Amino acid sequence: LKMSSTELYAWLGPAIGTQCFEVSDDVRNAFTNKPAQFASAFKKHTEDKYLADIYQIARILLNKAGVKQIYGGQYCTVTDKERFFSYRRDGQTGRMATMIWKV
Repeated sequence: LKMSSTELYAWLGPAIGTQCFEVSDDVRNAFTNKPAQFASAFKKHTEDKYLADIYQIARILLNKAGVKQIYGGQYCTVTDKERFFSYRRDGQTGRMATMIWKV
């Protein structure tokens, strides 16, 4: 893709929300052993579990790539049952699509 990262816009589509995405220590460690800024995307939940903010992780990665215009990230596929599938919630898969295009 031959364009400057300043010309890119990112929209973060529906995903599991911060209050629902419980992960173990090994998942947290896989991120926090990288740049320290990922540590803020994890909050202690129980003795051995964390709540992960994958929208924040995506924003960090996009910013590192030079993308500054980032939108979305407010939908939770687990809590918004009327609009979204969630394997964690329902135990069965569904389908969603993500699109990328150049204007």
